[in-house]
Amino acid sequence: MTAVRALTAQALLLDFDGLICDTERAAHLSWENFYGRHGLVFPDEVWAAMTGRASGESYAADDLAGRLGRALTPEELAERRADKARLAGAEPLRPGVARLLDGARRQGIPCAVVSSSDRAWVRGHLERLGVIDRFAQVVTGDQVHARKPAPDLYLRGLELLGTRPEDGLALEDSATGVAAAKAAGLRCVAVPGERGSRRTLGEADLVLASLEHLTPTKHQEVTSV
Repeated sequence: MTAVRALTAQALLLDFDGLICDTERAAHLSWENFYGRHGLVFPDEVWAAMTGRASGESYAADDLAGRLGRALTPEELAERRADKARLAGAEPLRPGVARLLDGARRQGIPCAVVSSSDRAWVRGHLERLGVIDRFAQVVTGDQVHARKPAPDLYLRGLELLGTRPEDGLALEDSATGVAAAKAAGLRCVAVPGERGSRRTLGEADLVLASLEHLTPTKHQEVTSV
């Protein structure tokens, strides 16, 4: 039976893309489709370089333009974004998210979403997934000066929750997000996505295969099976 880690926290701060909902899978497939329409294969190294970064889409677009030897048109870029939105709209909550949020509610632990994505994208998906009411705060990249890996988003989330860094717990799926959480002074649990790698998450305090293996508690820190 898989061990369940019960970690103490006075507040939970969760990433969105790839952690609550695997929109990263939709993003990857949209870029695969986009490169494929030009007879090219979407390189793994480009995906690795862009994952978790607010500027990631520009990075991939510049890479493709370089391979084609021309600038991408606004119409082409809009088509790729529409493909991503269509694919992401079919993604459910990742395994363990509902259970985690239920546990936090029972324990009286407030939760916040802390995402580099823009507010309309994050709130739209939280509403679609029926969990927006589970979060006391939603902090997004268009509300701060610097997005991840800078600590600004997490520091703002802590401020809004009225929580000290040492009392909070961040949940992330990318090295960029882990770096942001650690820079804010938070403990961080990482849950890599479908295309993520445990090897890139070395700064995390704990790496789990799924959120199903985590239970929040306001009290003692234990390990149970």
